[in-house]
Amino acid sequence: MSLPRILAIMGSGETAPTMVTTHRRLTSLLPSPVKAVVLDTPYGFQENAPELATKAVEYFKTSINVDLVVAGLVRLHDTHIAADPVAIERGLRALSDADYIFAGPGSPTYALRQWSGSSVARIMIDKLKNGGIVTFASAAALTLGKATVPVYEVYKVGQDVQALDGLDILASIGINAAVIPHYDNTEGANHDTRFCYLGEARLQMFESLLDPDTYVLGVDEHTGLIIDIDAATATVVGNSNVTIRLRSESFVYPTGSVIPLSLLQSPTSLLTGSGDVSSSHSIATKPVATIAEPAQANSLDAALAESIQQFDQAMQQRDALAAVRAVLSLEQSMQDWSIDTLQSDVLVRARGTLRSMISQLGDAAVGGVRDPREVVAPFVEAMLSVRATVRAEKRFDLSDIIRDVFASLNIEVRDTPTGVEWSLPTE
Repeated sequence: MSLPRILAIMGSGETAPTMVTTHRRLTSLLPSPVKAVVLDTPYGFQENAPELATKAVEYFKTSINVDLVVAGLVRLHDTHIAADPVAIERGLRALSDADYIFAGPGSPTYALRQWSGSSVARIMIDKLKNGGIVTFASAAALTLGKATVPVYEVYKVGQDVQALDGLDILASIGINAAVIPHYDNTEGANHDTRFCYLGEARLQMFESLLDPDTYVLGVDEHTGLIIDIDAATATVVGNSNVTIRLRSESFVYPTGSVIPLSLLQSPTSLLTGSGDVSSSHSIATKPVATIAEPAQANSLDAALAESIQQFDQAMQQRDALAAVRAVLSLEQSMQDWSIDTLQSDVLVRARGTLRSMISQLGDAAVGGVRDPREVVAPFVEAMLSVRATVRAEKRFDLSDIIRDVFASLNIEVRDTPTGVEWSLPTE
């Protein structure tokens, strides 16, 4: 069986529920058992690097049914810890033997420093030339192009915007671009964190440092671009869009779009209107074809908000079963998203919300989830009928006893021109 030649670029969500379908589709193209390796260099500087690798292995085992091998290439050059030449050679051999190579979050600049002078880039290019699937997401995706933006250094440290040399793996398939994942990021709330935390102003500065023939290839969060070299197509998958940004013009391809590879190789036709565009100032291009993707919440935050809405509605409607379903749905979402390497404090907030929901259900179990008026109404109405009878018979002594019983139960009874009304103290 000849191997497909595919480069998959993911903006984020590489170990989230949103990308399960994509990983399954890609690995299904390979002989079984799939020889899959996670390239762990991008997060190799982090103290929890082993934990992140374990999460990736767990995700692929549980969600994709693929055994993922950890390359163990957290460092290829000495840092404060010496590099292990045996581990390096073992990891590089694992990459060479793999049919599916996966790399994700971390620091692009750290990864590039470690990969410098190694055979990592050559191995990736060989896969795309001779057969294999390379999936780079988030920080790893940043390294694919001719130039790389040092995200951490700019956004967290405040260094000036620079255009560092990338691996330029894209050049091996004729694409001259700088990849920007997290393209539609909104974590900044009141400040612009689009374009992988750069914002518009710093993205423009980055663009000014690029060669005139190099463009920005933006991939939104929980979105992927699957470049099939043999089919000469690039398919947008996931939740959102892929953007070709060329000379300040943006050409946006929504999920399901199938872009000719030739357009990625020579996008200048978009500026002249001779390419696959809907208008000369193209905000959105017309897809050549579409592929349906299943709907999927794009983050644990979204799943949390949905569960809260469902739970609150159920409690207002005093629907105990619906409330329990909302609790179970949130717990399942927490499980599904727990492996996602990009979760911040949302998992903590989800746990807090889950505990609150359980507490509210406990209160309802003690006090009753049904409307108290609904529960006592038959008894109150029966006593009011008795009261009406004795009042009609002028047995006011019995009427007073009934009144006093209602008062002791905090049930207010009012005689009105239209009849008797009653209410509970909570109304």
